[in-house]
Amino acid sequence: MQRIFIAFSLWLTLIGTAIASESAMSFLDNRFRVDETVERITFLVYRKDNSRPVTLVRPDGRKYYAWKHPANVHWIEEPTADIVTIERPMPGPWQAIGKVTPKNNIQLVSKLSLKAQALPERLYQGEKIKFTSHLLSNGEPLIIDSILTHVNLKVVMTRYLEEQEMKDSKAKPIPMVIGEFFDDGVGLDERAGDGVFTVELPITIEPGKYNVRITTGNGVFLRALEQEVFVYPTPFTTRFIQGDDSAPHQLRLRGEAGTIQAGSLATSIALVSPNDSEQVVQGQSGESDTELTSLFTDHNEVGTYHWSGHVYANESMTDRELVFDLPSRSFSVVGAIDLDKAQALQVAAREAKKKAQQEAQIAQHRATVKQRAMIAILVGNTVLILLGALVWWIVRRKRAIRAVTPEMQLKMPG
Repeated sequence: MQRIFIAFSLWLTLIGTAIASESAMSFLDNRFRVDETVERITFLVYRKDNSRPVTLVRPDGRKYYAWKHPANVHWIEEPTADIVTIERPMPGPWQAIGKVTPKNNIQLVSKLSLKAQALPERLYQGEKIKFTSHLLSNGEPLIIDSILTHVNLKVVMTRYLEEQEMKDSKAKPIPMVIGEFFDDGVGLDERAGDGVFTVELPITIEPGKYNVRITTGNGVFLRALEQEVFVYPTPFTTRFIQGDDSAPHQLRLRGEAGTIQAGSLATSIALVSPNDSEQVVQGQSGESDTELTSLFTDHNEVGTYHWSGHVYANESMTDRELVFDLPSRSFSVVGAIDLDKAQALQVAAREAKKKAQQEAQIAQHRATVKQRAMIAILVGNTVLILLGALVWWIVRRKRAIRAVTPEMQLKMPG
């Protein structure tokens, strides 16, 4: 077999003492050896474009294929590479068969771990938080680009039920994925391929106690972290007051006492007019206030307005910064009303309604009379038909009697 070289990235979780650092080795003829201490191994196999997935051959000759392999094998097939993770691989010499690229490198990564920042124990419905996690090797960020592009993290929340609630409940709570993110430099992720995963988590679930599970859910990494959190109701209320020609529109926001830190409220509200022009109003509460009012003066145009925005505050007990999105809402502005004209229209509407009711009554009466007449005609015709049939029967009966009775002659004496 012609010599060709292949590139692999191997993740090893060692039983007992772990390898202290990342290592590399060369190999020939696509062969490499797995040590007996290896508990999990991942092969990253680069192959030529549009070529078929490789075949992995175990030390005993058994073959693994992308479409056929045991349950302890996880296989991700890409256009130019295969990523294969094997739980408890067989020790000994392995071989990869396929059109691989002439790269010659094996990396052994030890003590692979998942580290995530702790979520606040108190979350609030409607808030959004920036959340980060790391994939580490020996305590350092794992920065192998070829692997990070295939790894995604999920944040799953499941409603917590006490033991008695579990017994009384007919259905188990359903896990909800509230965040899924990559190390791709998109959105809040600062840099792609740095081993740091970032996402903006929206807390849109109902208040209550939850179990949070943070996991790499792509079949390559099966590590997970768990935590319990409480989701509380939104700690502020909003009230929109529609203005008129003499007063502007108002959005009044009131923070919950004891939860929102005085002087920390801030808002940025956008009002979109019917002509699609936008007015942005930003505000900050006073130093000792937990209330804030935003005023909008663009209210002269007739039509439908839309408003939405963001609320910023600090939690009073922890000084934690809170961010909330206000969903888009709408209201309408109508033109000036001519009272005389409006009254005339109301009178005309009432007259039209009265006339329609009278016409409906007349139509109903005519229909009733017509129905009765039709019934009378039908009954009369039926009676006439029956009488005619009776007369015909009597006449025919008499004729029949005459036909069978002998004619009597009167004889006179001579």
